[in-house]
Amino acid sequence: MKSESSPTLRVLLIDDGAHRTGLIRDELARQGCEVVGVIEQATLIHDCVLRLQPDVVIVDSESPTRDTLEHLALLGSRNPRPVVVFSEDDAEDPMRLALKAGVSAYVVAGLQPERLQPVLKVAIARYEQEAELRAQLVDATSQLAQRKTVERAKGLLMKSAGLDEDAAFARLRKLAMDKGLKLHEVAAKVIEAHELLG
Repeated sequence: MKSESSPTLRVLLIDDGAHRTGLIRDELARQGCEVVGVIEQATLIHDCVLRLQPDVVIVDSESPTRDTLEHLALLGSRNPRPVVVFSEDDAEDPMRLALKAGVSAYVVAGLQPERLQPVLKVAIARYEQEAELRAQLVDATSQLAQRKTVERAKGLLMKSAGLDEDAAFARLRKLAMDKGLKLHEVAAKVIEAHELLG
């Protein structure tokens, strides 16, 4: 995302039936943002994001359609970025579905131009926080998988070479150092070799 020193925020607008994108575009321009595109079909969201590389996506909606929410969820899984939905529908279901689809901010009956900037800031901050949490989860999952690989390789060495746990670990570590590989990479090779021979 853009830092405070870089004022040009690139925004993609999606008119999902509320037809107020002109008002939003004017206010964004007044705030120094660059509107990189305005689209009226949810099916185009992903392609436009890939082509135009906006920093933020704003959806202006009477009530977000299932089609729009499905395409936002797809965007969130393939090419995530902060998404703000302005909606006139205060029902709980669309709001819950929108947040589940990865929407960073859902604003009901509140398209007041002066609120646009604070809403964008909150959406970007929330998106960045969630991205950090996702990265930590991926990292923790990866570390756990690597540890399991090392433990499995250690068990195979203990069984096949009659080593105790410390000796098996020392052998794995020596192999890793000799081959210039990470411990889990050597462990994976030990498992692979065992499966080939087994």
